[in-house]
Amino acid sequence: MPRAIIAFGSNMGNRRENIQKALEKMEHIGLNLIKTSTIIETEPYGYLDQDSFLNGACIVDTVFSPKELLYQLLAIEQELGRKREIRWGPRIIDLDIIFYEDQIIREKDLIIPHPDAHNRTFVMGPISEIAPFFVHPIYKKTVREIYHELIKQS
Repeated sequence: MPRAIIAFGSNMGNRRENIQKALEKMEHIGLNLIKTSTIIETEPYGYLDQDSFLNGACIVDTVFSPKELLYQLLAIEQELGRKREIRWGPRIIDLDIIFYEDQIIREKDLIIPHPDAHNRTFVMGPISEIAPFFVHPIYKKTVREIYHELIKQS
């Protein structure tokens, strides 16, 4: 069964509850949650005029192809009330496929690995907790190495 790493975040309403509901819905659609990171509080990224986020990541086994997984996660976001109004803006829930096995996918509506994950401590930190030795298929470095480089830069 293919394995994916999904990052999640929320900065609206009951953030922890939003994340819990999303994880429950992920299990309900058949994703097998293998490991979930600690949930951390982080400052906004990109669009700064918004509340802080709770962020984390999980490893899942899935029967879905990468594109099917994307559509399933988008459906969960919509079910929980996500509205896409401002790029990098406030959100009830955000679910992003960061890695899908070691695949590199470049399609119009799907890019894996996530194109900006390697620049985000709030993504690489939680992933380094649950999959520190996973090797980024493009940069050929472990998630832990990428995370430590980000920490040094900040």
